[in-house]
Amino acid sequence: MTKVITRYPPSPTGEIHIGNMRTMLFNYLWAKKHDGQVVLRFEDTDRERSDAKYEPIALAAFDTLGITPDLGPFRQSERTDVYRERLQGLIDRDMAYEGEESSDGSGNKVIRFRNPNKEITFQDHVLGDITIDTTDFGDFVIARSINDPIYHFTVVVDDIDMGITHILRGADHITSTPRQILLIEALGGVVPEYAHLPLINGDDKKKLSKRHGAVTVGGFVAQGYLPAAIVNYLAFLGWNPGDEREIFSLEELVSEFSLERIGKSPATFNYDKLDDINRHYLLQLDADFVYQEILAFLPVDTKNQFESDSVKAAKIMELIILERIKKFGDVTAMADAGEFEYFYTRPDLDTDLIQFKDDSLEKAKEMIGLVIEKLEQVDDADWAKDTIKDTLWDWTSEVGRGSVLHPMRTILSGSKQSPDPFTLAYVLGKNETIERLNTINQ
Repeated sequence: MTKVITRYPPSPTGEIHIGNMRTMLFNYLWAKKHDGQVVLRFEDTDRERSDAKYEPIALAAFDTLGITPDLGPFRQSERTDVYRERLQGLIDRDMAYEGEESSDGSGNKVIRFRNPNKEITFQDHVLGDITIDTTDFGDFVIARSINDPIYHFTVVVDDIDMGITHILRGADHITSTPRQILLIEALGGVVPEYAHLPLINGDDKKKLSKRHGAVTVGGFVAQGYLPAAIVNYLAFLGWNPGDEREIFSLEELVSEFSLERIGKSPATFNYDKLDDINRHYLLQLDADFVYQEILAFLPVDTKNQFESDSVKAAKIMELIILERIKKFGDVTAMADAGEFEYFYTRPDLDTDLIQFKDDSLEKAKEMIGLVIEKLEQVDDADWAKDTIKDTLWDWTSEVGRGSVLHPMRTILSGSKQSPDPFTLAYVLGKNETIERLNTINQ
């Protein structure tokens, strides 16, 4: 195999969609597997829609995911002279000509390619051999003027000049392939190998879009997904290793990747699966890093509370946050729901809330009084979740766990939904726990 050179040619008309980033990843994996290179090329000839501000956003996304290109970025807007020369060459050889824009003779003049009207057969590494009769294309437009070539022409010139050997792109581009092969042959280039990748749908089987949630790298990072998890998950959108493994580093993906294991059917973007993969990576991280990331996702008031008592914050992280979150952004929703507030602000006592089923208030007071007596016997140095549970568990099974644990939990948290009472008591500390429980008799 000659040196592999792939390319990724985004149009700078917005942030890169996650489906297009999957395409960049597959190009990167294939090139790196063969010690090749990836070319980055901004296709910015659409003057009305292209905006240079999106270029640094794209470059930052590549850096974030660790899939940076080797060559470029090149810009089509800087290659106008090259396209003009190649267009003129085709016209001079009578392989292109100036003609009418529409069949009825009205409208502007355009440059059309003189179609040889033949069958084109190309091997697609995903879809197999494909044969298309190009006669139906007619003499198709390749430029609006000698100075204004369109996509089909510019992309072919670029691929020839940049030595592209493999084109990995979405299946929605497959209809462009026969026209581009005709132009490659006319320009004297070498036809590259093709692999048309399956499209990505949402769980409703429709093309992935903003209605399905985040669809850009920036959007996923803003929700607290880890770059390694994003890369790992993107690789599985259309490719599989042939076994049950799901966790792959970028280096492992490079080693394992093959075009033969890319599927033909559309891939479905599953946020639950992404969450599961992200949680795996999250739990491998250094505790200090996790703590700082969690602080960054907390609202300012909650962040200040965490920073005011780092010991309590560490307990909340270990026993509550890390037990539940799958991405850092989950802590924002937890904070907004008030799930941390009761650790820092003593809740008002709601006597209706603390009563378990048909138990009377008097019974609740009796049970809590006994809980206080037992907890007072626990040595301060032994105050831990398991110790608290061991102190109360056997006794609660005798008198009825709901009659003890329900009022205990609701007094400590003031909420119908909160962690178990042993976790609450451990995080709050012995003194605060007993003081809160005593409010039932005040």
